[in-house]
Amino acid sequence: MRRFLKGFAAFAAIVLLSCAAAAPAAAEQPEDNRLGRYIVVLDERADLLGSTLRRLQSMTGLKIGHVYDKGLRGYSATMPKGLVKKLLADPQVKYVEPDQKGTGNGQFFPWGINRVQADLSYTKAGNGSGTVTGVNAYVIDSGVAPHPDLNVVKRLNFTEEPDTDCHGHGTHISGTIAARDNTSGVVGVAPGIPITSLKVLDCETHGWYSDMIAAINWITANAKKPAVANMSIGGNPSKALDDAIRRSAASGVVYGLSAGNKSKSACEQSPARAGAGTNNGIITVAAIGSGDREASFSNYGPCVDLWAPGVDIKSTGNSGGIGPMSGTSMAAPHVTGAAALYLSRHRTVTPSSVESWLKRAAVSPGTKSKDGRTIRLVCVKAVT
Repeated sequence: MRRFLKGFAAFAAIVLLSCAAAAPAAAEQPEDNRLGRYIVVLDERADLLGSTLRRLQSMTGLKIGHVYDKGLRGYSATMPKGLVKKLLADPQVKYVEPDQKGTGNGQFFPWGINRVQADLSYTKAGNGSGTVTGVNAYVIDSGVAPHPDLNVVKRLNFTEEPDTDCHGHGTHISGTIAARDNTSGVVGVAPGIPITSLKVLDCETHGWYSDMIAAINWITANAKKPAVANMSIGGNPSKALDDAIRRSAASGVVYGLSAGNKSKSACEQSPARAGAGTNNGIITVAAIGSGDREASFSNYGPCVDLWAPGVDIKSTGNSGGIGPMSGTSMAAPHVTGAAALYLSRHRTVTPSSVESWLKRAAVSPGTKSKDGRTIRLVCVKAVT
């Protein structure tokens, strides 16, 4: 699914570069020719596929990877570091940032489904008659393996890896969102809804931000509404990744994001910070464990919108069975599923309205987050 231009070369890994004030130049320095991976974001008026692209291709040493022509506009590229300054001098270039790697934030009722009261929602999950229709889920992750409990309708691969879920992360998340109510296996929050898998992570659940942006832009351009997307991935801050998600939510897609597993402020990670301070349909989710206490590993802070179960969550496995995982990765799909359940009954509402309803319907179990805020647990019992 990657859109490559002729001459694409092997990528070289880079680390996040900090900005420093420029010192007065005593003498002209040789151009830095070390290759790196970058994300170049263009002005909305840039003729992406015309003169702008031809001019960029003419630059010696620049190899273009993904072309972002929907949602976030720009491209990913491998190029010498010395070219970055030249690109920034172009009035059609808004900003350039290093590409980075993010990572996955790692028939009976799983305890999380019971705790968010999905078993008491209108689906009456567990009796074999609770299939949800009229809404679509998009899972940006490690892929989704074939599984009898999952209704996977499409698989897209934005990586150089085989299109399989060799880790199990994406398959597990998909089950929490939408495992079928078929009297066997497990049951998801929104049983049976169609899932589109967008693979951006490898077997170690690592993946490049440039691939993630390509997947997000695909959703922006192609999602069948009403739609929800889950992204249980986290890493260093990235304006480009955050901007891509904001544009996608503005197009009408509700996003469930994991807060991260570093036991620090979620505002220090992307994409967890993407919806900070707004009510825009981007919902960042922290994890609780036993006793409704915030999980020791869970990120916290003002960028967290809701909490959901994230410890020892049993769901669909990549070998066709069932297995447990823990992490805010497991918390986020409870909220994504809840959003899907709401949209299945209220198909014309905006992502902002979905987020508002989820926050109003949330309950307080009487516990506190690490920053002192009262935990607000997602609850879907009220969906009618």
